[in-house]
Amino acid sequence: MNEELHERIRDVVASVPEGTVTTYGDVAAMAGASTPRLVGRVLAEDGHDLPWHRVLRANGTPAPHLAREQLARLRAEGVLADGQRVDLRRFRWRPL
Repeated sequence: MNEELHERIRDVVASVPEGTVTTYGDVAAMAGASTPRLVGRVLAEDGHDLPWHRVLRANGTPAPHLAREQLARLRAEGVLADGQRVDLRRFRWRPL
């Protein structure tokens, strides 16, 4: 992955407002990435300083290995889950 794409992905994730969520696919589309997996890779390798917890899978669920921490962080921002699923119709970020 080139550095420019890497930075675009980071910029999109950084711009997700508190109290909202987005999906890996949404971030990929906004950043011009070919696949949502690239977004996951950037967050895993270089996302510690980003609001990574605001990025969910397409079905509104967190990655299983992050679920407890991710849902707790979202709950602290007012994003509530039904079990382990966030209602994307209610909380999804819709940038202009």
